[in-house]
Amino acid sequence: MTLLGRTRGAIAIFGLLGLLCIPSLTAAPRPNTEFKVELPGKAAKAKSTEEAVGLPMQIVLMFTGLTVLPAVVMSLTPFLRITLVLHFLRQAIGTQTAPSNPVLVGLGLFLTVLIMNPVLSEVQEKAWKPYESGQMSLSEAAAAGQVPLKAFLIRYVREKDVKTLLEISKSPAPAKPEDLDLKILCPAYVLSELKTGFQIGAMLFLPFLVIDILVASVTLSVGIVQLPPVMVSAPFKIMLFVLIDGWNLVVGSLVKSFY
Repeated sequence: MTLLGRTRGAIAIFGLLGLLCIPSLTAAPRPNTEFKVELPGKAAKAKSTEEAVGLPMQIVLMFTGLTVLPAVVMSLTPFLRITLVLHFLRQAIGTQTAPSNPVLVGLGLFLTVLIMNPVLSEVQEKAWKPYESGQMSLSEAAAAGQVPLKAFLIRYVREKDVKTLLEISKSPAPAKPEDLDLKILCPAYVLSELKTGFQIGAMLFLPFLVIDILVASVTLSVGIVQLPPVMVSAPFKIMLFVLIDGWNLVVGSLVKSFY
């Protein structure tokens, strides 16, 4: 599959996952264009064989689902952990604007697509293609697409976060993790990823913090009080990060943490 085709497929799949967050849309059956005509002698009228919302309402619901899409990508994928860690890394090095935010977001998106590729492929095979070929209705495709998404989220949620959200929502505990509803899994995943991202960020801060402390001690001991220690330590932190091939280590560790 070409890169353009893979990109279009990924956008379509993320759009389908975004529709999962709209119960009214997932419950709406796929429109059926077949009509049947009553026998002669009766008023001939065309009516759909199944109830469906009108085309204008479907367009409104589709665009509503697309508005949810950025939140789905940023919160329910590895994008959350990756951007958190990269932000902490930039703060630890001391370069406030380098790399710039678009570069970090772009790197996070590409790594997210790389990590989510197996999940996207499974959703595409089990949900999107049958729906596109007319073998499934929208509600059936949404239900089928939830299975790989739930399996991915369950791998990274903490039991403590799930219990907390179950208590808040006053929902009964399911018999097995696969029976958890997305309204519980989604916020539990976000809470778990926030904790993991902050833990990794704290670990990244420690070696650079040691350099800041050493440089500050040396500059104060020799009487350099007019020059901020941060300006002196910044080149040393950048040199250390480059010498140890920091980007390869950080990105490699981030990707491996999802396997």
